[in-house]
Amino acid sequence: MKVLANDGIAASGVKALEKAGFEVDLTTVAQDQLVDYLNSNEIDVLLVRSATKVRKDIIDNCNSLKIIGRGGVGMDNIDVEYAKQKGIDVINTPAASSHSVAELVFAHLFGLARFLHDANRNMPLDGDSKFKQLKKTYAKGIELRGKTLGIIGFGRIGQATAKVALGLGMKVIAFDPFLDAVNLELDFFDHQTVFFNINTITKEEVLQQADFISLHVPAQNEYVISTKEFELMKDGAFIVNAARGGVIDEVALVKAIENGKIAGAALDVFENEPTPEIQLLMNSSISLTPHIGAATSEAQDRIGTELAQQIIEILT
Repeated sequence: MKVLANDGIAASGVKALEKAGFEVDLTTVAQDQLVDYLNSNEIDVLLVRSATKVRKDIIDNCNSLKIIGRGGVGMDNIDVEYAKQKGIDVINTPAASSHSVAELVFAHLFGLARFLHDANRNMPLDGDSKFKQLKKTYAKGIELRGKTLGIIGFGRIGQATAKVALGLGMKVIAFDPFLDAVNLELDFFDHQTVFFNINTITKEEVLQQADFISLHVPAQNEYVISTKEFELMKDGAFIVNAARGGVIDEVALVKAIENGKIAGAALDVFENEPTPEIQLLMNSSISLTPHIGAATSEAQDRIGTELAQQIIEILT
């Protein structure tokens, strides 16, 4: 059995697959050459992340394919139902990267609360000549402890984000159209366990009450946050999107920052990837990362291992 990990896979996954007798190909094949490559090499399993798209053309024209695997959560780059109709198994790793994304959310939140994203731009330029001026500029930071975090989308990643918030002493409120309540289990280093019951509320209530808002929703046909939603938020609120590009109206976001409604934002994903709008990249009130939510060594190890386990269970 041959596995093509077109967007890469951690060594842990390669090792597990090879131990089970699979041949793992780590070649990165261009999208327009993928059909020919899969057929000429008789690939049984195609593994992708977000870069490679697996649409009907691949599914229809690659008869050797038995499994399509997505290393991560969202499967919007795969025609999942169509593949299943054609008898191809589609797998992913929804839990493997949850904590990594949650930590990135808080890296952004801590940075925004203390202006680190902007200070790190200006200190190399003016730190030696305008130290006192910069100190004054960045002296109005706030603490996260005691503030309210609103989570929109309370699945695995939203819940992982809530756990970090609770550990910091924040109040957590959440909206999810499919969940009424969640009992969160927080595990600590000394084996103590604490449970928190979170009852979900309406999206409007989350927007009105939260000091910080974090989005954890799948790709949508329409914006989850646009002008109407920004108007509902507290003056001076912050918002983070480490979910999917296109769930925030970026034009409305810039306007909300410019008119003072929103104090700052953090974006790990963008409507136009890999070429985000320059108005976002140059805005000193926006903290930016290049879609790295799941990009930790630990998450990639878990993803590789989980994909391997699923493949082995299906094909052996």
